[in-house]
Amino acid sequence: MNVKIATAQYDISFLENWQHYQSKAERWVTEAVEQDAKILLFPEYASMELASLFGKDVYSSLSKQLAAMQSLHDDYLDVFQTLAKKYQCIVQAGSFPVRIESGAYRNRAYLFIPDGRIEYQDKLMMTRFENEQWLIQKGDQLKCFDTDYGKIAISICYDSEFPMLARKQVEAGANLILVPSCTDTLAGYNRVKIGCQARALENQCYVVQSPVVGNAPWSEAVDVNVGAAAIYTPVDYGFPDDGILAVGELNAVQWVVAEVSLSACATIREQGQVFNYRDWPLQNAF
Repeated sequence: MNVKIATAQYDISFLENWQHYQSKAERWVTEAVEQDAKILLFPEYASMELASLFGKDVYSSLSKQLAAMQSLHDDYLDVFQTLAKKYQCIVQAGSFPVRIESGAYRNRAYLFIPDGRIEYQDKLMMTRFENEQWLIQKGDQLKCFDTDYGKIAISICYDSEFPMLARKQVEAGANLILVPSCTDTLAGYNRVKIGCQARALENQCYVVQSPVVGNAPWSEAVDVNVGAAAIYTPVDYGFPDDGILAVGELNAVQWVVAEVSLSACATIREQGQVFNYRDWPLQNAF
């Protein structure tokens, strides 16, 4: 089955009010849908622009912004659930720092399905910034989601740099892994990029990256953002020779859109020049 995917190079705005945010979200979604995209990916921590709604005392404090944003959590879910239904597309809306029952925070990426379902994947591998400064805790479950286009998985930023996580997702049936990312250096962006390409190579699947881009000097959390969105593929017959189906201009604000054939993953695993997916267990012999 062929489907168009749109992956965002998304900028952090200083928001005037909640309506400004709603309008921005719908504008981004409509721009992708107008290009016939059916699966939309936004970046990690794209939601942090919501902190600007609370004033300088909040958005300049790592801890205060997390607490304040919880009051917008349900409205945030409603915005993207409504957009997914209205435009009949799957939307991975980036990630939101969610306070769980214990009082701890998790970096949670929501997946909105056109039928109204809301799924989520929590980040599992935390960066030093998240662990040491922001005090955001890791999740405890690796998931795979059923959709009309087959199974989809989410690997949040740093998670994409760990091969066993993606491996378990593709073994559960995912041929598409969505990677929302947020990196403040070119080196950080390239770490995630290399991880995405490696996961696509190893598992003979599609991996799609979406970064936050541009500067938001008002924000304590996402003040500098570097990256380019891309759709990565297996490197074999019928796919790009470099494994890059589409890539954006570094740090530009834009959608990157391309059509993928998820069924082609199964074909290449059976008929490719190499059998990376099938031969994975052979590593255990050494």
